[in-house]
This record gives sequence, C-alpha cells and structure tokens, in this order.
Amino acid sequence: MFEADDIREWRGHDVVDPGGHKIGVLEAVYVDTATDLPLYATVTVGLPTRRRLVFVPLVKATVGPGYLKVAYDRGVVKKAPAIDTDGELLAVQEPAVFSHYDLDYTPGAGGERRLARR
Repeated sequence: MFEADDIREWRGHDVVDPGGHKIGVLEAVYVDTATDLPLYATVTVGLPTRRRLVFVPLVKATVGPGYLKVAYDRGVVKKAPAIDTDGELLAVQEPAVFSHYDLDYTPGAGGERRLARR
C-alpha cells in the first residue's frame, strides 16, 4: 500500500485498468477515516461537456511512470457511482460506492463517514 501523500503526486495522471486501457484521469484520493490510508480515487471520465468523477478502489493498485493501474476493468469503473466534477460525496452515497465493487461497507462506530477526501 502507498501513503496518501505519495498518491497525491499522481493527480492529473492517467488511470488505467489491468489491461492498460485508459479509464480517465486521477482527480483526488479518498482515505479511510479509520486508518487514514488511501482507499478510493476519483477518476475524471466523460466528454468535455459531460465530465463526472467516478470512484474506484485503490486495493491492489500500482503506480508506474505517468499512470495509476487499478484492479478493475474500465467498463466496471465507468459504471461506478459518480459525482459532478465540482460535487461532493454525500454520506448517504458511500454504501453505494462500496456495493458497486462488492466491498463491505461499515461506517464508524458512531456513524461517522468512512471516506474523506485528501
């Protein structure tokens, strides 16, 4: 796993799937509020007039020269829950992000959010 500070340096670089197909461009990193470790990234996808940010897990992601390779196929990522490019992930939307990738979602003991943008 890489530190959140390291992955932030990749903002603006291509995000590719396991086959090397470009998904979009890395926009931001979301950390797990319990551990402060990178958990998800947002990727800018879509046409210039219809851009949106989709969420993709950073589990098993690797970095290379000028790209971030994620463990999910481009088609799966592009169908993931999305927010507007100037939008914010609401707490009620978090479970859907995890569910899309068949990942367990557990909010904090006091109902705290699981993801925080860094």
